[in-house]
Amino acid sequence: MITTDFVPGSPCWIDLGAPDVPAAAAFYGAVLGWDYEPMETGGEGAGDEDMEGGMFRKDGKIVAGLGKLTEEGARSAWMIYYSVADADATTRAVEQGGGTVRVAPRDLGEWGRMAQYSDPLGGQFAAWQPGSDTGIELVDEPGSLSWTELYTTDAAGAKEFYGSVFGWTYSDMALPGGGGAYSLITPAGLPEERMQGGLMEMPGEHLTLADGKPYWHPVFAVEDCDAAVAVVKERGGTLQMGPEDAEGVGRLAVCVDPAGADFVLLTPTEPPTQG
Repeated sequence: MITTDFVPGSPCWIDLGAPDVPAAAAFYGAVLGWDYEPMETGGEGAGDEDMEGGMFRKDGKIVAGLGKLTEEGARSAWMIYYSVADADATTRAVEQGGGTVRVAPRDLGEWGRMAQYSDPLGGQFAAWQPGSDTGIELVDEPGSLSWTELYTTDAAGAKEFYGSVFGWTYSDMALPGGGGAYSLITPAGLPEERMQGGLMEMPGEHLTLADGKPYWHPVFAVEDCDAAVAVVKERGGTLQMGPEDAEGVGRLAVCVDPAGADFVLLTPTEPPTQG
């Protein structure tokens, strides 16, 4: 389960890079019941358009960020940030493990320090060293982050790399029908009931969204997966899988928003508890 104590190596923030911010705000508002709060740009200027973005809230609590996609050639996607005690040390670990630094550690005022990376096969992720801001304010409730997931072409390599960067531990669960294993992720030093995500090996031809490269995506809890999927379709999104039942997990669907960003909707077998 994801909680808001944000121990080192736990997901603490997510944001979406979208080519059309108002359209993304409307889509996720309809699907997940989010309210969008634009950021103040500090006045008129040539750079204001590039700074377009803001925060998503659910029941008044921050659940995600939204920004305009400005990187040339990049696809619209969710970025998952993991809490770290020292972003510079994390950066060294990424480089030593064969990863790439996409955005070097930098301060964001008093709020904290961030950096963005790619794993050795190209899967993108980020780190957040908290200052006054530790991260999102609502998790494991309907309309909020409840899990994180990596699709990769090399599960063993991913486990070694992320283990060296974040200290994660893993436990493998056999997939039905002889479909391989699903590796459950737990932060360093915590029991398995604090598992926060998973990773699964897939052939590159199945990773079409990222041209065969690995990618992370968020899993959002919802009260009714089928009803939420109906809204995804009504609002111009598509389905990659589901809705279907996963034993011991719940009813889930892998979705893609109108701009091509993927995410999962999950109605858990048991109601989520607030972290």
